[in-house]
Amino acid sequence: MIHYSKVCLDTFGYELPPIIISSEEIETRLAPVYERLNLPAGRLELMSGIKQRRLWEKGTKPSQAATMAGKRVLAKANIDPKDIDCLIFTSVSRDMMEPATASFVHNNLGLSSSALIFDISNACLGFLDGMVMLANMIELGQVKNGLIVSGETAEELLESTLVSLVEDQTLSRKTIKPAFASLTIGSGSMGLYMRRISDNEDGVRLVHGAWQANTNHSDLCHGGQQSNSTLMATDSEALLHRGVETAQTTWKIFSEKAGWSGDDIDRFFCHQVGSAHARLLFESLGLSADKNFQTLENLGNVGSVSAPITMAMAMEQKIFTPGQKGALLGIGSGINCMMLGVEW
Repeated sequence: MIHYSKVCLDTFGYELPPIIISSEEIETRLAPVYERLNLPAGRLELMSGIKQRRLWEKGTKPSQAATMAGKRVLAKANIDPKDIDCLIFTSVSRDMMEPATASFVHNNLGLSSSALIFDISNACLGFLDGMVMLANMIELGQVKNGLIVSGETAEELLESTLVSLVEDQTLSRKTIKPAFASLTIGSGSMGLYMRRISDNEDGVRLVHGAWQANTNHSDLCHGGQQSNSTLMATDSEALLHRGVETAQTTWKIFSEKAGWSGDDIDRFFCHQVGSAHARLLFESLGLSADKNFQTLENLGNVGSVSAPITMAMAMEQKIFTPGQKGALLGIGSGINCMMLGVEW
C-alpha cells in the first residue's frame, strides 16, 4: 500500500466519440450467426448490461483521441501547455509500435521540450498506473505537475470481430464465446491534470492505493496474437471469477487504512466490463452496490478510460461532491488489480 499527502487531481477532461452503435445494431449485423446457432435476440445487452457504445470517425488514431481530451483539460484548467512537466499516455490502443504514442500527443499539444514523456501499457489499468507513477514523482518533488491521457479506439476490433464471426461457418455456441467480450468494447478519451498541493488548499486529493498481480491467469485474455490482427480471445467467465478473487485480496490491503472501509467510502468508480462483473465484485467485497456509479450502459467497456471517465462524470453530475471519499477500483487482464482512494 502507498500513501500520498501532496497530490491533487486538479482537472479532468474527456471526449466522447460522435458515433453511437447499439447492442441491437450489432446483433443485426450478426443475424446470420444468431439464426444458425439459434441464439435469442437481445442476448448481448442482457448478458453485458450495455445498451450502446461510442465509436470515432474512421481513421481516428489513439493519439488524436488523446489529444482531444488533453486539449479539453488544458482549457478547463487554464494551463499553458509549456508549463506541463510530464505527459503519460496510457491507452491499450496505440498509434504504432514505435515511437511512443506520447510523442505524437506531446507534439499535438505543443508541450515544452523539457517535459518528461512516455507510454504506460497495462491493459485496462493503464490510466490508474499512470496516476500512481505521476503521483510518485509529484510526491517526491521531481515534477510539480503532469498530464495523463488515454485515447481508446475500438473501431477496428469491433469491425474485425463482426466480420470474423459472420464469415466463420464452423462457429458453435461454445466457440463463439471467446469473441463475446470484444463486442462490449467502446471508444473514448480521457485526460487528467495532476499537481502538487499545499496542506491548506482545497481540492480532490489522491490519498492512497493498493494493488495485486495474479499472473498465473495471464492466459485468459489475449489480443493481437497474430501479426496485423486486432482480434481478441477472452475466457470471460474464468476472467470474471479470477479477477474478482484478485480484487478481494487487493481490497483487504486497501481497506486496512483507517477511514477507508466500505462504510467510509461514499462512491465507487470501477473499470466496467459488464453488469454481471459489477454484481459479483460488490457481493464478493461486501460493498453496497448503491454506491457504485456506472457508465457501462451507455459507454460499454472503454478500456483504460473506463474508471476515470466514470469518476469525472460523477463529479459533473454532482453525484461525487466535496466532503466525500471515492475509490477507483480497477481489474485488468493479466490479471492485475489496482484500487486508489480519493478524498475531496
